Amino acid sequence: MKIYTKTGDEGETSLFGGGRISKSSSRIEAYGTVDELNSFIGLVITEVIDSSVKEVLIKIQNQLFILGSDLATPKTSKTAKLKIQRITPRFYKELEKVIDHFDNKLESLKNFILPGGSKSAALLHVCRTIARRAERRVVALNDTVKVGDNIIIFLNRLSDLFFVLARYEKPSLGHCRHKMEQIAFYFV
Repeated sequence: MKIYTKTGDEGETSLFGGGRISKSSSRIEAYGTVDELNSFIGLVITEVIDSSVKEVLIKIQNQLFILGSDLATPKTSKTAKLKIQRITPRFYKELEKVIDHFDNKLESLKNFILPGGSKSAALLHVCRTIARRAERRVVALNDTVKVGDNIIIFLNRLSDLFFVLARYEKPSLGHCRHKMEQIAFYFV
């Protein structure tokens, strides 16, 4: 079987369940960014120190495949017959438990931290920013085609988890000089 199909040579791609759309569409931007995040997590796994963090990241990779297929399969009467697993509240509630588990092992955060401290922590911060971008892409898609709140909430929690995992993996060596309340206006 050849890896190239030539079906996308004119700038379109197929959606699962049928239909073709432009590769520049907001739907493709959304699940393409999720795919980028999943690939980057693969890199992080090669650098992560703690085995429990590695285990969490592998589970997230599997969840991101589900999220990608959810985004790639518009909810229509035609696709309703397909057995596509969708992101449900269970997904982000599980993330909340994992966030709490790792956050409870950390000191309280009193200052903003600079991304870094170790290679794996820095890479986890990159995952956090890619997750935020994926969230923005999904919100943009949701403005035109309803994909549901569960995906947005999941991505929001996921970026929070990456922040906590980065702190857990290796506390940052550099702290901002400003207290959180002094620069909170940057993070709206």
